[in-house]
Amino acid sequence: MACVVVIGTQWGDEGKGKVVDLLTERAQGIVRFQGGNNAGHTLVVGGEKFIFHLIPSGILHPDKKCFIGNGVVVDPQVLLEEMDRLAERGHPVSPERLRLSERAHLILPYHRALDLAREKAKGKGAIGTTGRGIGPCYEDKAARTGVRVVDLTEPELLREKIEANCREKNFWLQNYFQAQPVDPQQVYEQYLAFGERLRPFMTDVSLELDQLLTQGGSVLFEGAQGTHLDLDHGTYPFVTSSNPVAGTVCAGAGVGITRVTSVLGVVKAYTTRVGGGPFPTELEDETGLWMREKGAEFGATTGRPRRCGWLDMVVVRTAVRLSGIRGLCVTKLDVLTGLDKLYICTAYQTPEGEQIQSMPASLTRLAQCRPVYEEMPGWKEDIREVRHYQDLPANCRAYLERLTALAGAPLALVSVGPAREETIILNDPFAQA
Repeated sequence: MACVVVIGTQWGDEGKGKVVDLLTERAQGIVRFQGGNNAGHTLVVGGEKFIFHLIPSGILHPDKKCFIGNGVVVDPQVLLEEMDRLAERGHPVSPERLRLSERAHLILPYHRALDLAREKAKGKGAIGTTGRGIGPCYEDKAARTGVRVVDLTEPELLREKIEANCREKNFWLQNYFQAQPVDPQQVYEQYLAFGERLRPFMTDVSLELDQLLTQGGSVLFEGAQGTHLDLDHGTYPFVTSSNPVAGTVCAGAGVGITRVTSVLGVVKAYTTRVGGGPFPTELEDETGLWMREKGAEFGATTGRPRRCGWLDMVVVRTAVRLSGIRGLCVTKLDVLTGLDKLYICTAYQTPEGEQIQSMPASLTRLAQCRPVYEEMPGWKEDIREVRHYQDLPANCRAYLERLTALAGAPLALVSVGPAREETIILNDPFAQA
């Protein structure tokens, strides 16, 4: 029995989808435990590109069971559209293969309307939200006014909740944001229909996971976003509305902490960020543009161009500490091929000249800090055909070894290209359990 958690160590978009897809072969259950359809995992399998927003990427393996935990906020329309697209491409999604937590909260049209209206009202101060209604849905959850998956099976309760929420949300939409109101009857009818289609998928995910683990099965937990978008530990307020750290598995899927056997952290070989917020190693020059183009750094969910910069080990080291990471999965190493020199940020320097090893909570203070760089030689050799660590160019290995030394965690996996087979596996967390 193994219980392995995969999380992002940066600001998301680290390549978690590929790592999860690879490790899925070793697990019986694959679980999403936080976030919503603001996440986007991109996979290239057999030359085909797949993008997932809610369904765990393990769904491409026909003999695996996927779970959407209670900590995820679910837009039922997006979920059903994703299921339909997979079916059209020869990957039908049945209730035997996908399980949806009855306790997960639902994103409704008024959540999306509020999300977009708020961002528009903020103007230049916008956070950079995807506008998918994620934050407003989590707000309702905390305020105890949310609509849960199980409510779709109780028509009168569903109507009551939708009408009450629409009265409040429409007041804000119309009177404060001067935006269009949401029709509660239309929402009710639409979500009642969603409920009919989703009813066979609804279950107690916590209970099913416990049964799977008790029977000796292995489970893989698939994180969304990245550590520094964490609501508590990230660059607040430029964060997501959930907790992408490994500890959230327990609350977001209903699994006891003693069940977790290993935590893997996915590290992109450089750093990217989407939307607003601080980014100490950002490159606004030709090298940054080169990384974006060569790495195809455009958001899987929004299509927005990602900001690119040198590898920031202050960011990665913090993620290792927060989630107890035991192995690093380095992705997109091939994107750096061809650069004469590489730079790794090892610390931040304050205006007073002090070098600090962690990110300040104050964004004002962080903006005053400057990255301290260590220069390393690059490599020219094509590494996409390499399948053994010792066959990587010497400078490439030196870069990886310096990364792990600064992170304080060993390598578990190195991705040398986007395809499933373009990977070097050094340590299998399922074999260690």
